[in-house]
Amino acid sequence: METFYPESRFGGFTAIDGTVAFYTRVQALLQPGAVLVDFGCGRGAYGADPLPYRRSLRIFKGRAGRVIGIDAGPGGADNPFLDEFHPLEPGCSWPLADDSADLVICDNVLEHLSQPDAFFAEARRVLRPGGVVCIRTPNRWNYIALLAQLIPNRRHAQVLAKAKAGLCAEDVFPTFYRCNSLPAVRSALRRHEFAGVVFGYEAEPSYLAFSRLAYALGVLHQKLAPGIFRAAIFAYGKKI
Repeated sequence: METFYPESRFGGFTAIDGTVAFYTRVQALLQPGAVLVDFGCGRGAYGADPLPYRRSLRIFKGRAGRVIGIDAGPGGADNPFLDEFHPLEPGCSWPLADDSADLVICDNVLEHLSQPDAFFAEARRVLRPGGVVCIRTPNRWNYIALLAQLIPNRRHAQVLAKAKAGLCAEDVFPTFYRCNSLPAVRSALRRHEFAGVVFGYEAEPSYLAFSRLAYALGVLHQKLAPGIFRAAIFAYGKKI
């Protein structure tokens, strides 16, 4: 990484680090006393991030008034960065009151939803007027997602473990990519009456770190790819 992104020698992250970019904006949206919902919160694996600055950006407990985790899996019950956790039953509404939250985060979860419209509808329901939904998700038209769609879900854990060091099998879930293009996310926000911005984002090609040549090609793609083909989609929508 330092060869292609020499600035990473100072702090350990690149100038285009996707996690830093996404969560810096989320932190800017966080107001004192805010209620934050982490949808698909997981077990809090980001607590093992070796970079203190990047790790701190993802932890909202103690900064928000209340951090509520929602997840269909049981791992959220062990997440130390939540004030409360609610399991989500398939096909059920979120166990939260209407107009009760200020921020909803959906980070690398939208691609795993078989019914993404249900997510947008519930996010709108629980957010207060002016509340914001913050989404980061893979772009299905990027080369990484296109390759992932060719791999059966049952083999995702095996392949990802080779491509990304430190990834646990329990953090790998089936993917559907039913709302994973720039037009699809923009359309979903409009349908559910969010005023928002949606754009492509290309961070360093961390999934290609297994090969210097592959990484170099990924860096070239990062520098040249138009927004519609960039690896990630960032979306921020305000309830109107």
